[in-house]
Amino acid sequence: MILSLAAAAVASLSVQAPAADLRQRLPQDEVIYFLLPDRFDNGDPRNDRGGLKGGPLQTGFDPTSKGFYNGGDLKGLTRRLDYLQGLGVTAIWFAPIFKNKPVQGPAGKESAGYHGYWVTDFTSIDPHFGTNDEFKAFVEAAHARGMKVYMDIITNHTADVIKFAECEAANACPYRSIADYPYQRRGGPGGKAINPGFTGETDRSPGNFAKLTDPNYAYTLSTPKSELNAKKPAWLNDPLLYHNRGDSTFTGESSTMGDFVGLDDLMTENPKVVAGFIEVYGSWIDRFGIDGFRIDTARHVNPEFWQQFAPAMKARAAARGIPNFHIFGEVYDDSGEPGRLAQHVVRDQLPAVLDFAFFATAVKTIARNQPTELFRTLQSQDVLYPGGETTARQLPTFLGNHDAGHFASYVRNENKTATPAELLQRVMVGNVLLFTWRGVPTVYSGDEQGFVGKGGDQDSRQTLFPSKVASYNEDFLLGTTRTTATENFDPQHPLYKLIAELSAIRRGSEALRMGDTRILATEDKPGLLAFSRTATSEQVIVAANTSASEITRNIAVPTDITSLARLTGACPVRPIAPGTVQVTLPAFGYAVCRAAR
Repeated sequence: MILSLAAAAVASLSVQAPAADLRQRLPQDEVIYFLLPDRFDNGDPRNDRGGLKGGPLQTGFDPTSKGFYNGGDLKGLTRRLDYLQGLGVTAIWFAPIFKNKPVQGPAGKESAGYHGYWVTDFTSIDPHFGTNDEFKAFVEAAHARGMKVYMDIITNHTADVIKFAECEAANACPYRSIADYPYQRRGGPGGKAINPGFTGETDRSPGNFAKLTDPNYAYTLSTPKSELNAKKPAWLNDPLLYHNRGDSTFTGESSTMGDFVGLDDLMTENPKVVAGFIEVYGSWIDRFGIDGFRIDTARHVNPEFWQQFAPAMKARAAARGIPNFHIFGEVYDDSGEPGRLAQHVVRDQLPAVLDFAFFATAVKTIARNQPTELFRTLQSQDVLYPGGETTARQLPTFLGNHDAGHFASYVRNENKTATPAELLQRVMVGNVLLFTWRGVPTVYSGDEQGFVGKGGDQDSRQTLFPSKVASYNEDFLLGTTRTTATENFDPQHPLYKLIAELSAIRRGSEALRMGDTRILATEDKPGLLAFSRTATSEQVIVAANTSASEITRNIAVPTDITSLARLTGACPVRPIAPGTVQVTLPAFGYAVCRAAR
């Protein structure tokens, strides 16, 4: 796609902000790019094994396996900053880079911590990715280009280190509730009395938690001696700071007290844990001057923790000279119901959450051919967030990620007879909505190169450097004849060019970054979606066709609009009558137009 004249003019006025201006940008000013460091680029093969010796089960490195380290690192990420800047990225968010347990899992089903969510040392970079000094160099290089750096953090759990005697043979630990296994009795209500005076986790005073002295209320701890001091900082090795109740069912009390697929679940009710994590993550702000946190598994932590943690991080950042520190929690919910997300902003007092409702609505309308009216429903529920759309504009919006899969996989799976050209068109119109809807557009690594995958987590974590994973290399990619067996950093890919164009338009438009959203037209079938974004100095009108046929529709607009300037797509020149704009859009076509009033 060729950059339109209007978009080119916008781009010339919106050169990447220098580092001096970086701190003043608001969260909604950004274009975020999300990646897994292990899967982006391998800049130094010498660290592929993380300094460990042995085979894959010792080092975690196996470039032929989608479940092990493949070799990407910080040096690779740093050397590709030109690529990301060319895409229009202003903020880089990456999966956790803290030191992980290299391999875990039952015999025959092991996998590695390449994704970063099995942390043992919260103070250091995983040696598979590099060193703390290399992270510092990366942050400084990004900042020098006016690009922010967002870290992915975890407070819900650590790596699976704590073991229970009752579970060793079965490799499964059913959740044991407080009612059936109270803290005050070992093995259940009729068991031996322990922890006298401990009144339960709802009394969050330090004095109450000091009375919890025996962690064997639900299970008998049998952690191997070799791992008793495996975690850092040292306070994380205290078993009394974990729930120790077995695997979560992700319902009821187990949602915040159970182990997330066997990972050690921290007792985030305990003031020691709150203070410990405030210091751990505050240190990363102090040492490296990072610009934001994405919080993993936020819904599985008690609200009171976030009510203390989030303000503390904002204050720590402000003291470091970072006034607009962006914090957003992961609340995985693909139902499309904003209320399930908004509760964590209202009750938990998280500043923002990932906008899974936008993701679900885009999948339903573009991939599953459902009515565009769903976007009206989505927009109408911004009132559920404190501050309404003002807060909603800070929610990172996305089309796919490392857990749900690439957006293109949904499009392909739901439209099995569609041609590759149609699949690409659908993905393109999805990106137009991503960059023009309220919120902070977030691109998942590989989406700009037409990655599809088979859906789910491991199957959607392809490398952009040449892959040796057979199941990745058998996938076809949209918009190119390449496969993942070759390098995929192509700035001429049609999706890369489209995203770069849309990013330039957005960065040059106050309305698209900051404006109020108003639905202008929807249909009870696939077809027209039209909305306006209005700020003090500007109004932009967006129209998209989610159907496989050309459409011509009239759209009601303010009567004082006299003409329309094309930013991209098939914009009409002027209204056909005061208050009426007529658009003709090809199948999966779009128009982004600046209104003159």
